[in-house]
Amino acid sequence: MEVLVYKSTGSWYVVKDAVGNTYNARAKGIFKIDGITSTNPIAVGDTVMVEMENELEKTVTITEIVQRNNYIARVSPHNKHLHHIIASNLSQTLLFATLKDPKTSNGFIDRFLLSAEAYHIPAVIVFNKADLYKKKELALYETYKNIYEQCGYKVLKCSMQTGEGVDEVKQLLLNNKTLLSGHSGVGKSTFINHIFPKLSLRTSEVSGWSGKGLHTTTFAEMFDLPIGGKIIDTPGIRELGLVAIAKTELAHYFPEMRRIMQDCQFNNCMHINEPNCAVKIGLEVGLISVERYASYLTILDTMDDKKY
Repeated sequence: MEVLVYKSTGSWYVVKDAVGNTYNARAKGIFKIDGITSTNPIAVGDTVMVEMENELEKTVTITEIVQRNNYIARVSPHNKHLHHIIASNLSQTLLFATLKDPKTSNGFIDRFLLSAEAYHIPAVIVFNKADLYKKKELALYETYKNIYEQCGYKVLKCSMQTGEGVDEVKQLLLNNKTLLSGHSGVGKSTFINHIFPKLSLRTSEVSGWSGKGLHTTTFAEMFDLPIGGKIIDTPGIRELGLVAIAKTELAHYFPEMRRIMQDCQFNNCMHINEPNCAVKIGLEVGLISVERYASYLTILDTMDDKKY
């Protein structure tokens, strides 16, 4: 029987068949040792084959993972040499960011976008809690909007309190399988509760002493939307390590650099001090923002010689 993975708790999974029947599933041990370097070889969003284990208790055993169209991963928090698959078979990802309570750094945004680019997943940036923005935050939003739209990303502003932009975000979800991500406290669960009140997901305040959101979602979980489509809610991510990207390839995951780097004099140009570098020229004429180029250099500086 072919089913879809809706929830992962580490050792057990919640899966659903084509007619909506839900089962508790566990994986055969082979998935943990079959040359897979992930800490969680089965992820939310996976299509898997199962065999009935106990029909009365509605438990099944996962026997096979159907080949994924894509997935997005992060460095495992427990082992930097392994990666942790956040979700798979995605249509797009919505990164929830905030400019106040808590503030999302452009460095975090850029690292997330790099991961989405690396796994060929379209990304949208949603700046939430717009009702809290004053003149300074509104000016910063316009700056970010210009920077990321120039790169080719869609950028939205919304507020659950006033309703601003909410319908536009909901429209993006229609008939798509969408990963919602971002730091804890940026309003992902509040947004899901707004569009799907029956879920009543727990939400959290922002930690006063750190300014960071308090962790509320424990495991990734997928939900069917009443408007059509699916969303995957994820644990709030404080840091997103890049997975298996070589230093020499980093610029390929900046779309604005990728568009012009073929005009560099050297094929192995790192876009730092090389002569006739198209990226550096693009920086001078405004095709590449100073902020994004600074992120590129910062990320490059943190990477190992081979892969990060």
